Amino acid sequence: MKGVMQKVQRFGGAMYTPVLLFSFAGIMVGLSTLFMNQSIFGSLSSQEGLWYKLWYMIQEGAWMVFRQMPLLFVIGLPIGLAKKQNARCVLEAFVIYVTFQYFLSAVLDFWGTGFGVDFGAEIGGTSGLTMICGIKTLDTGMLGALIISGIVVFIHNKYFDTELPEWLGIFSGSSFVVIIGFFIMLPMAFLFAGLWPKVQAAMLMLQGFFKASGTIGVGLYAFCEKILLPTGLHHFIYAPFTLDSAVVPGGIEAYWALHLNEFAASTLPLKELFPAGGFELFGNAKVFAPIGITLAFYTTAKKEKRKQVLALMVPAALTAMLTGITEPIEFTFLFIAPVLFVVHALLCACINAAMYMAGVSGAFGNGLIAWLSLNWIPLGRNHWHTYVIQIVVGLVFSMIWFLVFSFLIKRFNFLTPGREQEDAQARLYTKKDYREKLADSGSLSYAAHILSYLGGKDNIIDVTNCATRLRVNVKDGKLVHPSDDFKRIGAHGLSINGTAVQVIVGLKVPKVREEFEECLGKSEEELKRLCPEQENPGQPDNRKEG
Repeated sequence: MKGVMQKVQRFGGAMYTPVLLFSFAGIMVGLSTLFMNQSIFGSLSSQEGLWYKLWYMIQEGAWMVFRQMPLLFVIGLPIGLAKKQNARCVLEAFVIYVTFQYFLSAVLDFWGTGFGVDFGAEIGGTSGLTMICGIKTLDTGMLGALIISGIVVFIHNKYFDTELPEWLGIFSGSSFVVIIGFFIMLPMAFLFAGLWPKVQAAMLMLQGFFKASGTIGVGLYAFCEKILLPTGLHHFIYAPFTLDSAVVPGGIEAYWALHLNEFAASTLPLKELFPAGGFELFGNAKVFAPIGITLAFYTTAKKEKRKQVLALMVPAALTAMLTGITEPIEFTFLFIAPVLFVVHALLCACINAAMYMAGVSGAFGNGLIAWLSLNWIPLGRNHWHTYVIQIVVGLVFSMIWFLVFSFLIKRFNFLTPGREQEDAQARLYTKKDYREKLADSGSLSYAAHILSYLGGKDNIIDVTNCATRLRVNVKDGKLVHPSDDFKRIGAHGLSINGTAVQVIVGLKVPKVREEFEECLGKSEEELKRLCPEQENPGQPDNRKEG
């Protein structure tokens, strides 16, 4: 069971690779929509003018991410899951996925009626059809892309290094993977033609259910998304809604971006215009919760440590509020007092439900930067009153977070930042001093220290990453150092579930993973030179944490 969980976590983390592209694309769509709005810029944004044409061109480029979302996941998954030659696996996945679409199109062209598909219908709407790479085919969305790409990754990991007879050498490596994939995609095309129309029908029913469930459904959705964060499985909660067709065709983010001009021009209530937006409100907790949590940590800290608490929490809170990356601040208290995290998840459900009741809807899945570009600025003219209500409700919940957390911290004496024992002050370090110390050792020092604190390279099975966490499967979890050691070298925290370890390093995690993998290829002597201050690399410090 543990092995299955680790694989699921790796899969969820790999899904995040293309997701990281959405923030910038969303910002550019929002800005271009704003600058093309004639009600704001008047004649300057006339469709015949150069200004409009320039921003239309920019908007078309930004929409690429949303219009080609299945392709992004096809080529993004191998980056996170391929165990060798990731770049070649990306090429293999693209070739096999497009081959699959050609097969599926041919199957539907000949036998579509027997599978319940009207292949002569127009794409879009309820036809269940779409265009991928110029191929008219069944709209399998993100899920179909992940299934096909996952099959390719499996084939690649298993057969890429297969040694063929010398006279067949031209078919080795990527060619061999593509050959295997080619023949597997033939039955897969028939399988999807038979099953996917039923999945589409189920999705339509699911859309109706969640629309009918209203506030309760919104709150339950938000709670599940947040409570699963430590396991890495939260991707499987929000992805079908945000990135696929669980509630609207193409996913909430793409649908909102593609209809932004329409929503901006309408004076109807946002909740009426876009009821599915209730499932994209979890950014409210990302913006307003850090305010209350930071105040709670500050006021309950020892007076002599309050400046240290601010130095630790303010950057993490600003990161969450501006970008929507909440893991640094949430993991700060998650492993100190799990009860607080459960309460936090409940409050996340409550704020989403309250916002939805108050009429707030839209693309509020991230932080303030995305809010401004995708919601407040382009829609502010006709919907400013809704956003005023949003701010008021949000600040009320900031106070609720503050009061609830303060009470629980004092009542149960949770050792949150600033309340530790005197010998545990290291957990409040700003990390600046230690990073300066590491600078003289070269750019690999940080990754080398992480590797050492994970028990050394002989203890590592594999490594992947998500947006902010380095995900490592180790052979022996007992060799992993305590969280304080990782915090002293600049990490935000640590999560251990048996042999599945997550080191929270922040948004620089792709670079850290590269350096970590480079360290795995170095000798023990080279690793010791990268972290010379450690007397016994790879051995955990068993001192009691404060």
